[in-house]
Amino acid sequence: MSHAIYIKTTKINAPVQRLFAWHERNGAILRLTPPWAPLKMIARSGDGVKKGVKVIFRLSVFKIPMVWEAEHFDYQENKVFKDRQIKGPFSKWEHTHRFYPDGLQSSIMEDRVEFKLPFGWLSRPFYRVAKKEFERMFAYRHRVLKYDLEHHANRNENKIGDKKKRILVSGASGTIGSMLVPFLQTCGHEVVRLVRTDKDLSPGEYFWDPYKGILDLETIGHIDAVINLNGVDISRGRWTDRQKKQIIDSRIIPTRLLVDKMKSLDHKPEVFISSSAIGYYGEGGAAMLTEASSMGNCFISKVCRQWEDASADAQKAGIRTVQLRIGVVLTPSGGALARMELPFKIGCGVRLSRGGQYMSWISMDDAVSGILHILNNDKIQGKVNLTAPNPVTNKEFSKTLAKVFSKQVFFVIPRFVALVLWGQMGKETLLASARVKPEKLLKNGFLFQHKTLLRALKDTLGR
Repeated sequence: MSHAIYIKTTKINAPVQRLFAWHERNGAILRLTPPWAPLKMIARSGDGVKKGVKVIFRLSVFKIPMVWEAEHFDYQENKVFKDRQIKGPFSKWEHTHRFYPDGLQSSIMEDRVEFKLPFGWLSRPFYRVAKKEFERMFAYRHRVLKYDLEHHANRNENKIGDKKKRILVSGASGTIGSMLVPFLQTCGHEVVRLVRTDKDLSPGEYFWDPYKGILDLETIGHIDAVINLNGVDISRGRWTDRQKKQIIDSRIIPTRLLVDKMKSLDHKPEVFISSSAIGYYGEGGAAMLTEASSMGNCFISKVCRQWEDASADAQKAGIRTVQLRIGVVLTPSGGALARMELPFKIGCGVRLSRGGQYMSWISMDDAVSGILHILNNDKIQGKVNLTAPNPVTNKEFSKTLAKVFSKQVFFVIPRFVALVLWGQMGKETLLASARVKPEKLLKNGFLFQHKTLLRALKDTLGR
């Protein structure tokens, strides 16, 4: 076989000029990379998609690490750009991105991949597998591209609320931050990232050390918005006293420093969005919880209260302040779903106790879109639940995730076993019930892309 061809075509309700320009923005490659893909961009020479730009990825094929280097070799504005493999797992890879106008306000996007697998005739049985994986990957890419272009990405370019913003993000390398940054960039915003190392800083990165009070916002320059996503993972292992201190300090100290530095600026940011969690509500049983519901009585509730209180002085300084009470964010690239995916995929998924406790989830796409909606809506302030409108019980969640992989749930972890294994962490994060409604987002016109769990899981897992 000399080579094989894969083609994916989608109609997008956006002018061809805007569709093409989207691909030239910083963050486009990362935004289109499926969250399950064992692929990470590690270097890039040049910007956009013009001829001569090179991109290097680190990837894993059958658990074997390797490098994939690609080069752009053809560029015709608003019509086509092409890239090809210089080094990597294929004997040949040539990817043509072609754009056709379909009237004044819509376009046709076509991805055409010519590829050849290594090892000659020995690879023939794997071409069907490769095409199936391409379909999985490009279905994700085209869905994300179509939705972003039709609902975000300067859709209303003359609307004041959607003007280009310069946004400072802390925690940009975390599970949410790593997806939020490219999303904001492809929506036309400039993102400045705070990082913890002062060596080999990339453009748009600034060093800070919140534990030493090091942060110079004056050097960074004008900022329209600040998004704070700091905090160590609370859901790993049993909580020791040392771990509890890290959980508190990693949230409170960075938040206080950001607020103190923002207050001292002559030209303050318009909005400060600081993360919190639905753990604020503690054990809520089957009651529907809104932003007006009272605080729970457990360790995580008290952490969330301190976390939110640390951001309060920003509001007093005249900065619109939002505390995001974030639910279980669904993505195979990190968090709870990343740990659950493999067991459920091989038929070893479990239900926790009787499974009656509610899990308030949200897809990653809706999480980042929700943050953008808050940025652009100056009526939203204070506590905001960042969850989907249809929370489910643990039993329903487990059955739905198993269904995605055409499996069933046969195993149960009894409550006492969960408490022996994980102690207080298990009690407050795995066994507690939080049935949360995103009342403020719904009242302020936010449209959820994923209202049902099954659709959300299928899209994020590429099934």
